[in-house]
Amino acid sequence: MNPVIEYYHSFGEREWSRLDREPLEFTVNWHYIKRYLPLSGRILDNGAGPGKYAIALAQEGYRMTLTDITPKLVQIAKEKAQEHGVERLFDGFHEADATHLSELANDSFDASLMLGPLYHLQNETDRRTAVEELHRVTKKEGYVFVAFRSRTNHALASLRSPIQWKPNDHMQAIQDFMNDGIFNHTDEGRYTGAYFFNVEEINPFMESNGFESINLIGSTNIGTLLSEDQLSYWKEKGPEEYAQLIDFLIRRAEDPSLLGISSHLLYIGRKV
Repeated sequence: MNPVIEYYHSFGEREWSRLDREPLEFTVNWHYIKRYLPLSGRILDNGAGPGKYAIALAQEGYRMTLTDITPKLVQIAKEKAQEHGVERLFDGFHEADATHLSELANDSFDASLMLGPLYHLQNETDRRTAVEELHRVTKKEGYVFVAFRSRTNHALASLRSPIQWKPNDHMQAIQDFMNDGIFNHTDEGRYTGAYFFNVEEINPFMESNGFESINLIGSTNIGTLLSEDQLSYWKEKGPEEYAQLIDFLIRRAEDPSLLGISSHLLYIGRKV
């Protein structure tokens, strides 16, 4: 079995709840996705997992198409769409590799999301193919929202918790990782093999594949550095104070000096 499929198959329902356990990523991304989306239209959520974003967008009235490489997650997405009463707004749930969207026609979507596949593609050719496919199925002038993982952030995570991120539990491995961005967890069943970008490479990479760069934001930005206890302090101050924290982090998401420390990055571009 493909290791990515195997990993997410085992994750199952927990992948749906991940963004509830780690709400900052969804909250910040949602703010910026809504800022740039058209008021209506057909949206592709490519590599959607169990469909957290797709279902939220369907609830806003968009017509959705969902793809994911993991059959179990596609099935969960169908079930969640039914549970939330929005299945009628989905034009399809497809088991598909982001590098091969043959079931989807050229220029089909007013906007497209790809919030997972790129950081699971360790081969440069596969990453380019996935972005080319995203370009192909998106209408001209359509916006795309593409997630990346930060190489600097993962090096920081390795330095802070080396046992958790083997083989990055010694400096030579971390230095090698900083050179090539490739990470394969030593412990079986842990985070699947991944590719992490240097922040300064993201815009040129997307532009070389036919997109105009509009924005690049840190989905977790400095919130990455806050422990559960530290976040709890602000929650316990009350809803108004916590809402001010979230607003602060949303505003900091566009600060270019903070992008590298964010665990996830959201590229916003437009097809040209």
